[in-house]
Amino acid sequence: MNIIKQLKAQRRKQRFVMSGTFFLLTGAIIAVFFLKDEFEQLNLDRLSTNWGLALLLLTGVLFLFQTCFFIYNIILYFRYKLIKSVSDDLLPVCTVIVPAYNEGRLVFDTLVSLAKSNYPEAKLEIMAIDDGSKDDTWQWMQRAKAELGDRISICQQPENRGKRHALYRGFQSGRGDVFVTVDSDSVVMNDTLRNLVSPFVTNKNCGAVAGNVRVLNNKKAIIPKMLNVSFAMSFEFMRSAESALGSVMCTPGALAAYRRDAVFNCLEEWIDQSFMGQPSNIGEDRAMTNMILKQGHHVVFQKNAVVFTNVPEKLNGLSKMFIRWGRSNIRENIMMSKFIFAKFREGSRIGARLLFINQLIRIVMAYPLILLMLLFVVTHPLLFLSSTLVGILVFSSFSVLFYSKKHNVKGAFWAYSYSILYTFCLFWITPYAIATMGRSGWLTRELVQEKSIT
Repeated sequence: MNIIKQLKAQRRKQRFVMSGTFFLLTGAIIAVFFLKDEFEQLNLDRLSTNWGLALLLLTGVLFLFQTCFFIYNIILYFRYKLIKSVSDDLLPVCTVIVPAYNEGRLVFDTLVSLAKSNYPEAKLEIMAIDDGSKDDTWQWMQRAKAELGDRISICQQPENRGKRHALYRGFQSGRGDVFVTVDSDSVVMNDTLRNLVSPFVTNKNCGAVAGNVRVLNNKKAIIPKMLNVSFAMSFEFMRSAESALGSVMCTPGALAAYRRDAVFNCLEEWIDQSFMGQPSNIGEDRAMTNMILKQGHHVVFQKNAVVFTNVPEKLNGLSKMFIRWGRSNIRENIMMSKFIFAKFREGSRIGARLLFINQLIRIVMAYPLILLMLLFVVTHPLLFLSSTLVGILVFSSFSVLFYSKKHNVKGAFWAYSYSILYTFCLFWITPYAIATMGRSGWLTRELVQEKSIT
């Protein structure tokens, strides 16, 4: 009965959030119509001053760049080519590394899904590494070992040293020509692994492959439903565009593959990486991607290599995850700036540089934009609220249309709710990440519930 009550409560929350979203957007459209005279006067006032004119010019330039960049991504998206799975005899020997910390039952589900993969057993090595967990993760690994036998191997780190060190141990021990990393709270499809590694066979210059990450826990909680749409845009649209350039900017920790030679060419630099004098213990996926791109390799995306992963269900956990991603993004953009404008690989490098410039603009403009936003809020609160919501309606509609086309219409409308949530509750993430980019720490590693092996 408690489960039924919880499900009903969740549905009521979802209906409330969705109806509230449409109420806000509809109200914003009406408000903009009735406030059109105030908007016109505001623009006239800005045009009458030098700073206002400069502001409008800067806004226009940024808008033009983002519009052109968006159109460029659409063109790249349609140029994206999916690599179909190669035959069994062509598949490389593959080592799958699953680092785990305080994951409990989830790591068992991950290992079972990997063992069920449609991949030749003789060519598949699955390694699970317990990174000094404080819960029953090791017991779940032992249970997986007992049920799966020689299909997997398990080991324990003597103490918790972080995900990077757990992966390092796997890289050093694995025998595969290709390394695959999978988060320990994720589940793969039956054909995921063979689809993921096939580009290494068809493209000898391929150094890394990004998998297609979907949300596993999106049936109940509201935030995972929002992130499910956001992930579709981030992976199926954005990474498809980046893949057309051979320049995917980040191979996700949830599912990624790396050519063995490319890994060992940068392995010691990667494990010893530091930032502002401190060891880097976050952003290991983005760092590895950067170092492989720097070698001149292509990094591509495989839409048909799907992994389902758990995401935070509460705002506190979501904000911590975004802070970690933000800090990593800033650090690795600094690192990328050291080679992106050099001749780091043969062929065209313009596309990769445009991707970098786009990310750089977002970082550089973080503080100016937030200051302008706060000024707008203080001086014209109604104009700010109504124009921002209408902007969300316009710009998020592409996400809604994209998700509707690729998946389903019902789930697509969470894109509007997510944009409202991020704009009004998480706008501070990038400025805060910049201010604290020297800090390390996983932030969400201790956010686990008690799990039982029974």
